[in-house]
Amino acid sequence: MEKNPTWTCVVALALCGGDGRWLMHRRPQNKHHGGLWEFPGGKVEIGENPSLALVREIKEELGLQLTLEELEPVGFAQEPPNATTAQLVILLYKASWSGAPIEALEGGAIGWFSPAELVAIDMPPLDIALARGLFEKALD
Repeated sequence: MEKNPTWTCVVALALCGGDGRWLMHRRPQNKHHGGLWEFPGGKVEIGENPSLALVREIKEELGLQLTLEELEPVGFAQEPPNATTAQLVILLYKASWSGAPIEALEGGAIGWFSPAELVAIDMPPLDIALARGLFEKALD
């Protein structure tokens, strides 16, 4: 069996507000995919459970304390396999929020979008795939 490069696990959150709009994070300009909108989240650390990693990432990025019970796995997206670099795989979870206003704590901006607006904004390729999967039935 030939050696495969490792993969990088990333977790992301589709957060629905009480008005049916969804939270997106705009990446800072100086980062990879700078200026594009994405589902908030981040990398799973070695030895970390994906849902616990998402709770940690959302607390760090948005100051929002979620519980594991609030998270529902809803899909994933992955880069095509590449023989030289680790493949990026994003696990998407969904939760609802109707509490205090949320702000980006680590740079960038946040915005709330209807499903139709969300699929029309500029996003990285994997976030486009995640959004399509999340809203496939709602937009038909």
